[in-house]
Amino acid sequence: MSQPPQQRQLRLEVPQNLSATYSNAVVIAQTMSEIIFDFVQVTPTDQRARVQSRIVMTPSNAKLLLRALEQNLAKFEEKHGEIKVPAQPQSLADMLFGGIKPNDEENSNE
Repeated sequence: MSQPPQQRQLRLEVPQNLSATYSNAVVIAQTMSEIIFDFVQVTPTDQRARVQSRIVMTPSNAKLLLRALEQNLAKFEEKHGEIKVPAQPQSLADMLFGGIKPNDEENSNE
């Protein structure tokens, strides 16, 4: 019978000269073997979004990151209340075609 793998303890070392990078948006792309996160900084007075940092990981590690984020956000909300997220902007398709409604009069004459 095989034994479950033991979890090892890692000692996290943070370099003294490490600087934190602020990001208020992320662009995510993928290939067959990688998930790419471009952390960007968007300012209201500039039309450009500057990439501050790029993180590339395997899809399985990205899924583990998602789980860790979900767990940590749940803990945060338990302590501080629900995080309010602004409404998503309309998609391009909704902006272009959202006002078009099917012509119900044609269907009701049959």
